Amino acid sequence: MQASAKEQGLDYEIFATAASDADQQLATKKIDVVLLGPQVRYLEADFKNKLEGTNIPLAVIDMTAYGMMNGPKVLQQAIDLMK
Repeated sequence: MQASAKEQGLDYEIFATAASDADQQLATKKIDVVLLGPQVRYLEADFKNKLEGTNIPLAVIDMTAYGMMNGPKVLQQAIDLMK
């Protein structure tokens, strides 16, 4: 994703964190979108609760894009959520 953003001239900070560290990241960083890996799809309801009252969109990364490490497609998913 980071390489794809750079290639497109987009100045995004893209990072991954463990689900157990997400609360700290949400509290200390300006977050525009949250994408969950398909392997933690079961946490989607928990994250919806955490993000309630914010304008932060949430989605599970497309499983095929994740498995193929298709950074451009995952980046586009994030961009679409921010619109």
